[in-house]
Amino acid sequence: MATVTNDRMGKVTTTITVTNRIDRILAERGLIPSEQIRSVTLKDVLVDTGATRLCLPANIINDLGLVLQEEVDVKIITRVQKLRIFREINLAVEGREGTYNCMELSDGADPLLGLLPLEDLGLELDLQNQRLRVLPVEGKDTYLTVL
Repeated sequence: MATVTNDRMGKVTTTITVTNRIDRILAERGLIPSEQIRSVTLKDVLVDTGATRLCLPANIINDLGLVLQEEVDVKIITRVQKLRIFREINLAVEGREGTYNCMELSDGADPLLGLLPLEDLGLELDLQNQRLRVLPVEGKDTYLTVL
């Protein structure tokens, strides 16, 4: 459940679980035991709609054994900086799951949950109540659209 911490008043945080998707597939196919799936649960992750993607610190990416996809230019507050994108991560948040790439932050940096996974998972900021709102997947109010 998304919560607000006193030191981040007005900012929404949530708990996420990130898992190496390749490990999960190998375990599903019986090639590795399920105990070898690399996964971590992170609490108080800042929900940041100014970030495009899921952003994880290098130490967590290393612990998960993620595969490098590419290096890209990224706009940060004061300049453009090169960052690395890693692929094949399973993200679970607020009871929803999806497969994403993530951007690498420096060791020890705070993880960020960005706009693309939020929209894809049907989650939106409820700033008035300072939490994430889970949008419906069924019925006339479903967040899923095909135009």
